[in-house]
Amino acid sequence: MGLWQLLWINAAVLVFSYGVLWAIAQRLKDVSFIDAWWPTGMAVLAWTSLTLAGAGGVHGWLLAVLCTLWAARLGGHLFRRWRRHGRERRYEEMLAEAREKRGWTFPLASLIVVFAPQAPLQLIVALPVQLGQIEAVPLGPLALAGAALAVFGTIYEGVADAQLDRFKADPDSRGKVLDTGLWRYSRHPNYFGEACVWWGLYMIAAETGLGAWSLAGPLLITFLLAKGSGAPTVEKGMEERRPGYADYIRNTSSIIPWPPKAD
Repeated sequence: MGLWQLLWINAAVLVFSYGVLWAIAQRLKDVSFIDAWWPTGMAVLAWTSLTLAGAGGVHGWLLAVLCTLWAARLGGHLFRRWRRHGRERRYEEMLAEAREKRGWTFPLASLIVVFAPQAPLQLIVALPVQLGQIEAVPLGPLALAGAALAVFGTIYEGVADAQLDRFKADPDSRGKVLDTGLWRYSRHPNYFGEACVWWGLYMIAAETGLGAWSLAGPLLITFLLAKGSGAPTVEKGMEERRPGYADYIRNTSSIIPWPPKAD
């Protein structure tokens, strides 16, 4: 199967999936569960591409399996978080702003603000697990290094999420700042782990030749985590809710782990 045909089919899969999820959101009057679909949809694209491309090969299977391991861990984590804590603050604020300033109904606001933008973003970010499926080539050192980086990123992100969950579950942490464990060295170690996953998957894909053209994927996810819907939205209003967060920002790297500055 050709590249463009594969991408068009995957785009259709995403449009259908987001259409179904949007319909579910109308019944729930909540869009927060969409976070759990972000990694899950990546795995769907990886396996759809592996099936459609027909090339298979070690690179294709590595991409599909590693993406699925990451997606299963993160998707499950985000789904459980939604079930425990309910509506996500940032989505509520986005929808409220759209409804108040533009007069949009919930169906229209949720479609335009939440669901519609995610489909093209997901298609682009997942380019490595799509383009890396089309050519079968011998396994080399770049792919092995990429696999190691993707595994490291999955574990790193999982540890960071577990540390944050324990912190939030402790009643004594209310109003305090998590600055221990991996969170001592960066304010968003979970995002660092996720970036590692996608740069690792890109390295695997790049070894196939055509997969090297999927560079937009890791670049986009890195931008989203650092400057888009990741760190900036998480930190919005954090200084008011947690008084020590201003000092934490001054002394601690944002995403890339680094020893904290001395007070």
